[in-house]
Amino acid sequence: MNDTILSLKSQIGLLILVSSIFFFNFLARILPAPLMPTIERHLGLDHTEAGGFFLLISIGYCTSLVGSGFLSRWLTHRNIITLSSLATGAALLLVSVSSTLVVINLGLIFLGLAAGAYLPSGITAITSSIKTAHWGKAIAVHEMAPAIAYIAAPLISELLLTFCSWQGVFASIGAMLILFGLLFLLWGRGGDFKGDTPNIANIGVVTQNRTFWIMTVLFSVGIATSMGVFNMLPLYLVAERGFERTDANTIIGFSRIPSVLMALIAGWISDRLGPRRTMRFVLIFNGIMTIFLGIVPGEWVLVMIFLQPMLSACFFPAGFSFLSRTSSPNIRNLTIAITIFFAYLAGAGLIPAGMGILGDAGQFSLSIVLVGSLILASVVLFRYMEYTENESGS
Repeated sequence: MNDTILSLKSQIGLLILVSSIFFFNFLARILPAPLMPTIERHLGLDHTEAGGFFLLISIGYCTSLVGSGFLSRWLTHRNIITLSSLATGAALLLVSVSSTLVVINLGLIFLGLAAGAYLPSGITAITSSIKTAHWGKAIAVHEMAPAIAYIAAPLISELLLTFCSWQGVFASIGAMLILFGLLFLLWGRGGDFKGDTPNIANIGVVTQNRTFWIMTVLFSVGIATSMGVFNMLPLYLVAERGFERTDANTIIGFSRIPSVLMALIAGWISDRLGPRRTMRFVLIFNGIMTIFLGIVPGEWVLVMIFLQPMLSACFFPAGFSFLSRTSSPNIRNLTIAITIFFAYLAGAGLIPAGMGILGDAGQFSLSIVLVGSLILASVVLFRYMEYTENESGS
């Protein structure tokens, strides 16, 4: 490993550039959500088929997470970050020029495949370049990217839809991903080493730990409460709550603003209180607010739209910090990859698909209540964690 461990302040340039790539990477994966009412109408889809879009992205994404460990045998983490950005941009361009549902579906799988290679290498590049005491804060800055993407996706979609079709929105974001991939190729730093190739030995080290499986479940519900609900929320508001698409996307976009600040604060809280306490509190709050989102009557749903995602982004700085502490640097990318493989497939793929099925049955509200109940039930798993640490995070 050639990276020198430095202070957070000295590596702020790395954080900004990597986080920018993560922003567009994440934006690419949630972009169908605010566009879904338009895509449904244009392609003649039902809610089940719409939810299937996110399942296809998840299948590609999770497959890539597993493959990223083999890819890191041949390429450094820095090169993987570059390749992922360029390929994700190309996948969006493919979807934008596709004229049939079959080709669009293939493009969405390719999108997931390209985007999935980023995260293990991105987190590894950050944690290998910054002192352990600052991991919570550094990952919090990195996790501001999806928090901002949640705001930007509906607002950018509505803005660009005034000038172009939904295909044009995909093409625009694809072009930005290619641009930032080239910028990182020229000026990016961090992660200039290769990872260990997955094999029976190091996979066994990861999967034989009970805490790994608990963290996989917790990440599943963490992703469900943020991305899973977000992916289907525009359809829920338009189809079941009677919102206009433009109003729904505008409200959803503004509702995510508080989560940006909360995501940053969560990094400092995680370093002070310990990631375990932080994760537990966040999941309790998120579970309750998600249930309320599905059951409150009338205009009260507007309040829940703002409260439900407020702490969603706070889970991930603590979660990734905890995962990073449970593994050595040479298998850290593998630990993250396997965890997110299962968690993303469940939280961002199967759960939205299930919500779409219930939506077609006229039970959109019930689907949201069930997601919230699952989040609350997961909190009991904290008592079974085997891993012990200094909860101060020092």
